[in-house]
Amino acid sequence: MKRLSLISGLILSSALLFAGIAQAAEKPVIRIGARVFTEQTLLAEITSQYLRSKGYDAQVTGGLGSNLARSAHESGQLDMLWEYTGVSLVAYNHVTEKLDSAQSYARVKDLDAKKGLVWLTPSKFSNTYALALPKNVAEEYPQISNISQLNEVLRAEVKTNHLVALDTEFANRSDGLDGMVKLYDMNLSRKNIRQMDAGLVYTALRNGQVFAGLVYTTDGRLNAFGLKLLEDDKHYFPDYTAAPVVRQAYLDAHPKLAEQLKPLAELFDDETMRQLNARVDVDHESPSSVAADFLRQHPLN
Repeated sequence: MKRLSLISGLILSSALLFAGIAQAAEKPVIRIGARVFTEQTLLAEITSQYLRSKGYDAQVTGGLGSNLARSAHESGQLDMLWEYTGVSLVAYNHVTEKLDSAQSYARVKDLDAKKGLVWLTPSKFSNTYALALPKNVAEEYPQISNISQLNEVLRAEVKTNHLVALDTEFANRSDGLDGMVKLYDMNLSRKNIRQMDAGLVYTALRNGQVFAGLVYTTDGRLNAFGLKLLEDDKHYFPDYTAAPVVRQAYLDAHPKLAEQLKPLAELFDDETMRQLNARVDVDHESPSSVAADFLRQHPLN
């Protein structure tokens, strides 16, 4: 009798073990890529934690260069990336015409579909370029709210030689500084431009060492350093709306994913991303803890 009970117990334990293994094996694996900057790390971490709660085995590969990430996505080594409309338009599809947010999304959705990539519901934020004023300049020149007004001051006070800080890449690209100067007819020359690493632009702005500087609209240091974003009133800077982009083959196999990611994407706007980025870049919290806290504060069914 005892032996029968022992055998029955072993059979039951084995059955439960195999059921557990089978259940784990049934979890669909989704391979998520992230480029090598804070915002991408956060988006991938938040998405992976969220999808795990939905029954996926989410695996993140971070620290990828832009071209490597795209290549891995197109070749099927990654299933999903958070992509930016402007990056896909310019870098991967070589579209140079000026498009607004809706046009940009529609164009990349069409072009990337031909490469087996599906743009899902976009977020509400665009991580594009902007010019910003340090706190001391914003207080002294409250009339400057857009780039045209900045240019008026630069022209009126040409002898003051106000300095404008730009990252080296933007300063030397044809669709960067040269195009902006041409469109706005800006009074900017080599004598009042300072080229530097992107991170040092923020330092120069925080310390009030320059009159204005080139920034990114969802950077956490904007709020932390009290910087004033200027409106791009002539719409020079391209749209960089972020959206989850998934391989068509993966979506065909897991059609519920599009609806599952929709409410998550809609949680992200410019201010939300600034706050999340600041928690990592300024407050030095870990991306995983910031992601977990964000999902606790924004429960999704």
